[in-house]
Amino acid sequence: MEIQELLFHLIRYECCETSAELDSKTIQPLLPKLYALSQAHDVVHLVSDALVKLGMLGEDKLSQNFKRQKMVAVLRYERINFELERICQVLETGQIPFIPLKGAVLRSYYPEAWMRTSCDIDVLVAKEHLEDAARILTKQLEYRNAGKGSHDISMFSPGGVHVELHYELIEDGISKKAGKVLSTVWDQSHPREGSVYYHELTDEVFYFYHVAHMAKHVMLGGCGIRSFLDLWLMDHRLEYNIARREKLLADGELLTFARVTRKTADVWFSEEVPDEIIFRMQEYILQGGIYGTKHNRIVVGRTRQRGQIHYALGRIFLPYNVIKYHYPILQKYKWLLPFMELRRWGKLLFTGGFHRSIQELNKSKELSPQQIAEMDSLLQALDLQG
Repeated sequence: MEIQELLFHLIRYECCETSAELDSKTIQPLLPKLYALSQAHDVVHLVSDALVKLGMLGEDKLSQNFKRQKMVAVLRYERINFELERICQVLETGQIPFIPLKGAVLRSYYPEAWMRTSCDIDVLVAKEHLEDAARILTKQLEYRNAGKGSHDISMFSPGGVHVELHYELIEDGISKKAGKVLSTVWDQSHPREGSVYYHELTDEVFYFYHVAHMAKHVMLGGCGIRSFLDLWLMDHRLEYNIARREKLLADGELLTFARVTRKTADVWFSEEVPDEIIFRMQEYILQGGIYGTKHNRIVVGRTRQRGQIHYALGRIFLPYNVIKYHYPILQKYKWLLPFMELRRWGKLLFTGGFHRSIQELNKSKELSPQQIAEMDSLLQALDLQG
């Protein structure tokens, strides 16, 4: 049995209500590699719990590491859930409309909430309420404001839990039409039952946002198994209208990508038969880990820019539809673009980013025509050529 086959088998058993028929003698020699792969995708806690249920962990050091990761996941969940409840309470009391995002919603689809790990809390607030929301968290919960970014304000609880107060759900670099869909989320939300200011997205908008976020990470070098498991659960554990989901995905130019990712998830978690595209997608995702790799990001960037010169120019001059989110003033005064590019270069020079960019440009020169051709073929299959 290959490591990835074993990994998916255990996740299916843990989260998808399937049986597990495994031979302990066959599994034991694979545990070190299984631990490494599952840790790279932040699913080692799921694998650990499955192995414990199957009686395949002992008292050796590796078994203890597996068991420890489950305890870490439970602790992470308790800390984040405690802070999320506090945030929801003070925003509701403060009459600030807000929408919890990502893991805060997704974990309710898992058999147990601790199974869906996350490293932070993501909450959307309307731009006109952003400063008030940050002020309430600072004053009432003693949060530390770490500064405003291109899409959010980064904050930290006294206990160190990271919170991102989003005021934009635009996913850079996907497509203008995807951004247009995500710009209307407040029109596609409704108050949660029993609340006035706690809002929830409609199923199709939340699904679209998840797919758009996956597409963004695929183009940044990797996505991670966990996002595919999220997608599988949304497809198999919820009641939904497929026509509405696909209409929105088509409007945002993400329908092809969504269909391939759904098929990939079904191969992994429903044991469907893969085709050539799924094999290529699987290879790319598994080698990238949860956050992707620099190599993957360079190959994608070079391929989408159609040549070394265009890739270099794209690294030097960020496109307006990307840089405008780094410097929001450009959305009002586009003529400031050259000055913001200069400001960005200065920042790169003083933070080490310039050196990293030069390294990436040099590495992009080393890519073979075959590597670029294979990536171009995958991006075409995903309809993410740019």
